[in-house]
Amino acid sequence: MKKMKEKFMRAITRTFDLPSEVTLELPRITMIGSIHAYIENHQGLVVFSSQELLLKVHQGFVRVKGEAFVLKMMIDKDILLEGKIQDVTFEKDKA
Repeated sequence: MKKMKEKFMRAITRTFDLPSEVTLELPRITMIGSIHAYIENHQGLVVFSSQELLLKVHQGFVRVKGEAFVLKMMIDKDILLEGKIQDVTFEKDKA
């Protein structure tokens, strides 16, 4: 049933030329060099430290690693992270 919903949403996205990050619940990550990351459409903050940020996203997690992290902004489903970003990875849910 879940796969049918995803196929349907992909078809709607293509047909009406909608942004895929909205209709498919995908995160959007905008980086400015390696000092800022603006992450939209996340589903919750799991871990935050001065060296790591872990966010829940649809179908998994986004992990950001680096140094001197500061959360400059956190509103609803958007986060602005500042620091020395060294690595951004996507991890699938194991369920």
